[in-house]
Amino acid sequence: MVHMPARTMPLGSASTLTFFYALGYPVGALAVSVMSPMAVLVFRFGLAAAILATWAKFARVSWPTGGTLVHVLISGLLAQGLLFTCLYVALMHGAPAVLGAVIISMNPVVTAVLAAMFLGETLTRRRIVALVLGVAAVLASCAGRLIAVGGVDPAVLLILVSLFSVAAGGVYQQKFCSDVDFRATAALQNAACILPVVALAAVTPWTVTDPWKAAGAVAAVVLLNAVLSMTLYVRGINEYGAATVAMLFAVIPAVAGVLAWVMLGERPDIGIAVGLVVGAAACFLANAGIPRLNSRGLAPRPRFEESIAERSGGR
Repeated sequence: MVHMPARTMPLGSASTLTFFYALGYPVGALAVSVMSPMAVLVFRFGLAAAILATWAKFARVSWPTGGTLVHVLISGLLAQGLLFTCLYVALMHGAPAVLGAVIISMNPVVTAVLAAMFLGETLTRRRIVALVLGVAAVLASCAGRLIAVGGVDPAVLLILVSLFSVAAGGVYQQKFCSDVDFRATAALQNAACILPVVALAAVTPWTVTDPWKAAGAVAAVVLLNAVLSMTLYVRGINEYGAATVAMLFAVIPAVAGVLAWVMLGERPDIGIAVGLVVGAAACFLANAGIPRLNSRGLAPRPRFEESIAERSGGR
């Protein structure tokens, strides 16, 4: 499916996805604080793939084959494998969970650009301004860390890679995989990431500093983030399009910031607060003016077109 007009996401679905996606940042940070990142990801992708595959089997969904299967696997490597590998390593190197949330909140802006390039969606002046604001928001949110380390450190670069990978994965999924059942997509996306993280885990040290805390954190990562949150994310893209789902990232950092403050004691600094406000404005501009589908699943016609249709008797 090359192009999908944006649809308004119901408030309940949007709120649920926002909360559980935001929860993934502090939970992920907690997990990598007591266990090495690649070990966390081996459990995350392996257990999630098994759970989701079992769900898909009992639901008797149709599994993709041939070229469609390849596309689903590629979308998983982008939207999940590269995203979480880079993010967890950045968290291990001391990047605050809310910093990762704020930078990745630029997803709507990057998605708008990629959608214009690969899905034929219009890149208006408004979206160009949003892109500029998005860059400013990222710089503001990173300012404190840039000053502290004297430049752009690997952690910030890794989170930027996560940003582009999640945007590219969402657009790729909409373009090639929208007709695949979301349960099959979620299971295969997790399965696609197992071998790469196992290979990385084989060449990096495995450390567990607190077994009980690690077990609880990994269980939360698998059940709440890998299974629940990412399944909702995949389903959202299938039903509402990448641009509509990406818009939630305007709110996710605020929720992640509150959760990180409560769970980890990470108090956002002024730069992150400014980045959150500017980023929200960028996300709003990036998605303003997207045509919404009416009750028949069609984009509303412009008033001029409607008047012509009325004069011609609807012909």
